[in-house]
Amino acid sequence: QIMDAGIVLPGYLVVIFSVLMVTLVIVVVAGNALVILAFIVDKTLRNQSNYFFLNLAISDFLVGAFCIPVYIPYNLTGRWMLGKWLCKVWLVMDYLLCSASVFNIVLISYDRFLSVTRAVKYRAQRNITRQAVLKMVAVWVLAFLLYGPAIIFWEAIVGQSIVPAHECYAEFYFTWYFLLSASTFEFFTPFVSVAFFNLSIYLNIHRRNKSGNAGAEEEGKPQRRHRNHRDGGGGWSVFFVKTRKVTSSEPAAISAVIEDDDILSPSSSGCPDTSQIFVQREKFSPHRKNSRLFQPTASCIAPGRRTPGSRLSRDKKIAKSLAIIVCIFGICWAPYTLLMIIRAACGGECVAHYWYEITFWLLWLNSAINPFLYPLCHSSFRRAFSKILCPKRQSVQPQIEIQSC
Repeated sequence: QIMDAGIVLPGYLVVIFSVLMVTLVIVVVAGNALVILAFIVDKTLRNQSNYFFLNLAISDFLVGAFCIPVYIPYNLTGRWMLGKWLCKVWLVMDYLLCSASVFNIVLISYDRFLSVTRAVKYRAQRNITRQAVLKMVAVWVLAFLLYGPAIIFWEAIVGQSIVPAHECYAEFYFTWYFLLSASTFEFFTPFVSVAFFNLSIYLNIHRRNKSGNAGAEEEGKPQRRHRNHRDGGGGWSVFFVKTRKVTSSEPAAISAVIEDDDILSPSSSGCPDTSQIFVQREKFSPHRKNSRLFQPTASCIAPGRRTPGSRLSRDKKIAKSLAIIVCIFGICWAPYTLLMIIRAACGGECVAHYWYEITFWLLWLNSAINPFLYPLCHSSFRRAFSKILCPKRQSVQPQIEIQSC
């Protein structure tokens, strides 16, 4: 039997907890290592927004590689046996990495907010990696300043230590006003910010959907426009664009009129499937009654030009992925933050230790979940993971350009 914070644990529970803890370490390290390795293997991932995912993966990887393994023996035995200096190192790293993980989630949400609400400016600056690096460095600096100086200098400023021998926790462990202030920057403000960015994205998409539906009604009415130059035998051409959605009252596959041939000219390299619009050209002759020369032609929008429908679909995926990140972030962080403040306010008497332990591990569970959120958001990550995990299969399949969500 092993003692844990005054509670005697049976041997079989020690074995079960040990297996669960080691499993968590493996999942955190392997999952985030896969994300980091994806950036090394797939160069197409190296744009400004994906660098923020890399920054998050680095912080979560270090949580699994250093913080959790050091804590496991302490958690199982109830005794810190690595000395006071290593205790402070571990505390600084743990608070630093967890805070950096939170700030990276905020940065990712803000980046997605800009990609939807300020799309033109965002795309113009997307490949400027210097700005991304500066933001990544700022995340680590702010994360360190939040708790690092307090962990290092609190004892010197107060003049004494309240941490007993063979235990390891921060000197401000029971200082509720400091924890409340720090939690405001570490959880409450980030959570409100992420929720605001996600809500703004949703409202933006909802507004564009309404305007898109209104525009679709107008586009459903074909219009003719006389051309300045004559086409063939004194007639004029009308181009009908085929779209997926048609009403029963309209002729099949007709929804709009394109006035100029030039904007539909395909690129020399062809067009991807996701941006093709097939154009049906019909020639009318004023000299023939009810006669039409039917000339079907196929063209497509240049790859660089997204249709409104494809942009809305992309933005919907962003909103869904951010909603998942917000919910998981709140579930993993809110219990620990609230219990930490309550426990400090009542001197540790009103909250059972095992509840604090559960919320503490729930906090680290967030680092294990984060890597699995990326494939849900980015098809390019799935391609990179497939290249790493199934290299033979990837070499057989043709290379296809995949857009991120």
